[in-house]
Amino acid sequence: MRLGFSRLLAGAIAAAAFCLPVAGNAQQPINVVIALPAQTLTFSAPFLAEDAGFFKDEGLKVSYPVLVGVASVNAVINGSADFTIGTGPVFLRAAAKGQRLLAIANLMDRPMIELVMRKDVYEAMKANDQMTLAERGKLLKDKTIAIQGVGSIVHAWPRLVAARGGLDPENDMRIAPMEPPSMLPALLTKAVDGFATSLPYTTDAVLSGAAMMYASAPQGAAPDILPFAAALVETKPDTCKADPDKCARVVRALARAVKMIRDKPDEALAIVRTHFKEMKPETLQTAWRVVSQAHAADLRVLPKGLENSEKVNVEAKLLDPNDVVRSYDGLYTDDFVR
Repeated sequence: MRLGFSRLLAGAIAAAAFCLPVAGNAQQPINVVIALPAQTLTFSAPFLAEDAGFFKDEGLKVSYPVLVGVASVNAVINGSADFTIGTGPVFLRAAAKGQRLLAIANLMDRPMIELVMRKDVYEAMKANDQMTLAERGKLLKDKTIAIQGVGSIVHAWPRLVAARGGLDPENDMRIAPMEPPSMLPALLTKAVDGFATSLPYTTDAVLSGAAMMYASAPQGAAPDILPFAAALVETKPDTCKADPDKCARVVRALARAVKMIRDKPDEALAIVRTHFKEMKPETLQTAWRVVSQAHAADLRVLPKGLENSEKVNVEAKLLDPNDVVRSYDGLYTDDFVR
């Protein structure tokens, strides 16, 4: 009886050992929600980090709902998302209203917004390549511009251009909110005079012959706002305090994606293009030359980038000068990009 029991016990132990997970795979992936403001090439880094397996390598299972414009920041504030990737102007306006988030990296150092005008409108305005941004802004009077996301950088950019032309961006032009895929059709039906959004949608409109480039932030239409906090990785301060490892993993994965975009742009585009299947290869390739170069070599959050972001808020009249953030202390950290 004793020998039989020993054999049964040994068999049970062996069976239990056989069911144990292999070392290194024992931990369950960490679920992370990264809210994104738009489905554009501005967010190539998180798309690449997911599709190339960089998030998985860090033990992360990431979902990234698209919540237009400021809704993505609000999702982090209310706790329905862990992180977002957004711009300095929105980040600082939230801080000015007492909703202070923490920026732990900046993936791009120039705004990825372009303003295009319908070709016949451009010609009627007698616009040309030699015009200054202020001269172009003046011609926006009474024009209807489509944007995605009221209060976002997409909204701020045409307002800034108009303001530099001496216009009141609140009253001297009309804004028509819509999703980027709807903008070119709206342009073709003459429902709008132009639109502002990120690449590749602006690129597509120009290459199709329907529109002319009017003001491209990533191509230096306003060099005085560079460098810019264009793609801040944002979260609640308590998130990184409670689980610094999670923040470190997210940044490491995104940093790998940025490095690949900068060092191996063709390989990166081959992966990212699956998110833009409706776009022609020529359109994506043309847009990618701008996008890949806009990814930052230094992922630290720079005070100068925040200062320029605040400048855009004030010029675009999205924030009263009296309400600007007086100190950036506690709003960002370099701990995860060293």
